[in-house]
Parts: sequence; C-alpha cells; structure tokens
Amino acid sequence: MTLHLHLAEATAGPPRPLTPAQVATLATVPELVTMTPAAGGQWRIAGRQRVGTVRLGHHDGAIELRIQPKLPVRRLLGLLGDNDHVWQHRQITAATDDLLVPALATVFARAAERVLRGGVLHGYVHREDALTVVRGRIRTSAQLSRRMGLPTAIEVAYDDYLADIPENQILLGAIELAQALPGVAETTSTLLRHLSGRLVGVVPVRPGAPLPPWRPTRLNERYSPALKLAELILSGASLQQEGSQAMKIDGFVLNMAQIFERFLTRQLATGLSPHNFRCVAQQGHQLDQQRRVLFQPDILIYSEGRPTVVVDAKYQTLDGAPPTGHLFQLISYCTALGLAEGHLVYASGTPSAQPYRIRNSDISVHAHVLDLSQRPTDLALAVASLAGQLTARHGADPENHPARLPCLHTPGR
Repeated sequence: MTLHLHLAEATAGPPRPLTPAQVATLATVPELVTMTPAAGGQWRIAGRQRVGTVRLGHHDGAIELRIQPKLPVRRLLGLLGDNDHVWQHRQITAATDDLLVPALATVFARAAERVLRGGVLHGYVHREDALTVVRGRIRTSAQLSRRMGLPTAIEVAYDDYLADIPENQILLGAIELAQALPGVAETTSTLLRHLSGRLVGVVPVRPGAPLPPWRPTRLNERYSPALKLAELILSGASLQQEGSQAMKIDGFVLNMAQIFERFLTRQLATGLSPHNFRCVAQQGHQLDQQRRVLFQPDILIYSEGRPTVVVDAKYQTLDGAPPTGHLFQLISYCTALGLAEGHLVYASGTPSAQPYRIRNSDISVHAHVLDLSQRPTDLALAVASLAGQLTARHGADPENHPARLPCLHTPGR
C-alpha cells in the first residue's frame, strides 16, 4: 500500500512510524527530505528547499511524497512566469488552487490549447535517406561508396516540411508528462489527451533527455509562452545533486533556491537595462592568479563593460547577522573581482541596518531582504528599491527605478 506523505517546504513534520522499506525509499532522495530518528522507533521527516509531488519506491516501500511550498501557489507561479497572458488567475481553478502540481498542469494545458488552436506549427527538417526515386539532391559520395552499380536505392538529401520540429517535440513531451503527474484534475487530463492527439507524427522529448535547441522567431512567437512552461515541466522531472548526473523521477519538483535566483536575475536585468547596466548570471571567474579555482557569482552587474556590483541570492531567512560563511563567500568574490561592495539578498527576515565594513580592506557587504510573501505590487516596488540600492553608487538614479522596472505578472493578490 502506498504511503501518502505530505510535508511543508523546509519544515519538519511530527514524528511518524515508517517501515524499513519506507525508510530505504526516502533515503534515496536526500535532495528532497531529511530524516531524523525520534523516540519510540519513529522518524521525523523534514522537507528541503524543493517543492512538488513525486512517486517513490515500489511494493512495501511505495511512497507518494508531496512537499507544499511556503508561498501560495498563485504567488509561486508569479515568480516562475514572465508573461501576463500565461499567468492569469482564471486559469487556476478553485479545486487545484492550493496544490502546485495540479495548478501548474492546468495553466500549461490552457496555454498549450491556445497555441494549438492556431494550428500545429510545421518547419523544414533536413533528411538524408536511401530512396527509390530522386528527391532533393543526390549524395554523390555516399551513392558511389555504398551503392556503386546498384539500380535502386539512391542516396539523397532533402528538406521535409514536417510537424516533427523541436518546438512540437518539447510541447508533446511536456503534455505526456503532465498527464501522468499525481493529482492532476480529470478535466485537465482530458484536455491534455486531446492536445496530444493533435501532434500526430511528432516524437516527444523524454523526461531527463536533453531538450532540442530552438530559437524564438516570428513564426514560433505564439508558441513561446507554452514552450516556457513545457521546459519547466520537463526540467522538473529530474533531480540533480551538485557534481552528479540528473536522476529521472516519477513526478514534478521545483528547486526553490533556483527559482528565487532566476526571478531576482530576471527582474534586475529587465529593470536595470534602461540605465545601461547589464546583469549576468552564473558567469565563471578565477579566484586565484594561477586560474585554477573557478567561482560563479549568482549575479554580476556590469556598467560600461566592467563589473561593478556582485550579488549573492540566498533562499533563506535572515535572522540577525548573515552567517559567517555567507560573508566569507562574498568577500572572496569582491576581492577576486576587485569590487568595493557586495550584496546578499535573502528571501525573508529582517535586513541589516548598516553594511558590514570589512577590516583592513575597502570592502563593504550589504544584506537585503526581498520578502516573497508580499503582495505582487509591493514585491515589484521592493525589487525596484533593491535595484536602486545596488546601483546608487554607480550612476543610476534610484528614484527612477520603480517606474522603470517591470510589473510582476502574478495571478491574484
């Protein structure tokens, strides 16, 4: 019998009994949960900074694990999205409003339905084949080396106009995956099955497989919102520890630390670009003169081609002073990059009133809090204020930032 285990993000639940098989199952996903022995042979299980639903184990060790985000689902979807017509409140039904996976599946199904309502996109695909008639151009070298003197099977190369293009492969892969996710509403599953029937002749991307490359064009512009959701769903079907290969899972999981970092990067990049600042995420730099130690700051802000500010996003609560390790990390970034200031941005807590001025150096570390639980309008203003603080010493006018930063397209209030 499957154990249905419901946890809250980054929170320990009450002690509970587990069979040895269930303990063994949970031990295979240290990225999702921690387990601590409790009195009476029970276990205290805590969710980590990942949210979603996943099926684990088999037989006596079968578990359906659901980790609910701290944020309301509407707010979380707002952090993920950057298109207002994708993240509309009416797309999330009341029945699934408080559950992440069903809500995301519903939003994706509606977005895919709108895309395919305009027809299935086709494109030219290069083919090389052996045919009995000439099509396209003859591959002379292949013909002479493989079929010298044979009257049939001509080696040809041609461009075929097909629906089996990267955009549809990604879309169909996510449609098939979303159908199988735990807790998806029957109406959403029915819609997804109907949509998969529209993509005849398309080979879907499988979860865990590399996504085929595609680039936005005028022709596939209408596909873009649904493709962003499709890529999100496919990427959530695997777990990866640092330094290891991704592991396919039966379900969907989001890494909240990555979501926070990407949200912050996207909002700062969009808001600061009118002021001639450029934001770069995870850019590699060398820490030592011998160029042997690589580091990748979360966000590096450039002005006139030179780095001016380094930002480290921390999906944690700031309670008092930042942890020493966080300060050491940012000081090393500033030292290697030749910068006088660095900024730590936390997802909740109380910001420090004064910067930390490092002894025997000209480096200052600032700690900020960007409270994600705020209403969307307040969060937009908070991001604008943060952008002004980050660049105030480098020629930007912080008072102009609130008007220039993008509105956060978050459904609901």
